[in-house]
Amino acid sequence: MNEKKKAVVLVSGGLDSATVLAIAAQQGYALYALSFDYGQRHQSELHAAARVAKQADVREHRCLHIDLGQLGGSALTDTQIAIPTEPAEGIPVTYVPARNTIFLSYGLAWMEVMGASDLFIGVNAVDYSGYPDCRPEFIAAFEHMANLATKTAIEGMPIRIHAPLQHLSKAEIIREGHRLGVNYGLTVSCYAADEQGRACGVCDACRLRRQGFIEAGVADPTHYQVA
Repeated sequence: MNEKKKAVVLVSGGLDSATVLAIAAQQGYALYALSFDYGQRHQSELHAAARVAKQADVREHRCLHIDLGQLGGSALTDTQIAIPTEPAEGIPVTYVPARNTIFLSYGLAWMEVMGASDLFIGVNAVDYSGYPDCRPEFIAAFEHMANLATKTAIEGMPIRIHAPLQHLSKAEIIREGHRLGVNYGLTVSCYAADEQGRACGVCDACRLRRQGFIEAGVADPTHYQVA
């Protein structure tokens, strides 16, 4: 019996990463989920990540501690910066400096340790908040760098960074996840979720998520702080 190829999947606990985990499973990979306690204000997403990973029956789920809150610069890590409730021009204050670069780097390191060459991330360049590290150009550049900088690639096993949601709208992502049986009731997307994981309903992440379910024609299982 052939051993499945291993893949590291970055799992935040949100809707997108839960969908990516299901996509990687459908493609036949042995799943290794990686989450980050990076000093985010909304810790409930880590509980969601554990729920999502458990349902997906991953081989292993690790949660690494990286305190980006020490650096500040984002409303998601600095309690002195308010979570915005209205759309704004430009890159919003919820952008966490270099977050995806850091997360992908840790994922790359774990891949090398276990002898894998595939890394999945749930970035999206259609319905997103304008974050520069969600763009296709960034993913392509990181993959190029990974193939220059790793022992795995130099010794003949090319690194592949998979971003299967990159060109999908939020509604299309939800439809795909629904088809694959993702339980979105386990996920937390909100930037200001409470300790029970209930969403605020007004932040950018909540607006995109709510509209996505409406456009997808799928019942929204999100738990809100206010009905």
